[in-house]
Amino acid sequence: DRFIRPYIGDFLVVVFIYCFLQTFWKAKVGVLAASVLVFAYAVELSQYFRLIYLLGLEKSTIATLILGNTFQWGDLLAYTLGIVLVIVLEAIGKVN
Repeated sequence: DRFIRPYIGDFLVVVFIYCFLQTFWKAKVGVLAASVLVFAYAVELSQYFRLIYLLGLEKSTIATLILGNTFQWGDLLAYTLGIVLVIVLEAIGKVN
């Protein structure tokens, strides 16, 4: 498909990474959310610079799964919106 996997998947992956890390590392919401977002941006930026090809890992299924191989500006927006959701949900949880 052209929407669920590419955009909803990218939106959810930062939420899942945040939740996973928060399970083991009780960090401040802003610090961890920013760290996850920077990590996601770094992975996307590695796609822009075609890092997987520079490292000669384009035939590695695991490397391709982790690093990806196609840069898209929309992915950066999806990551950002996912982190915004995390911050909003964390704020709502602290209010109740």
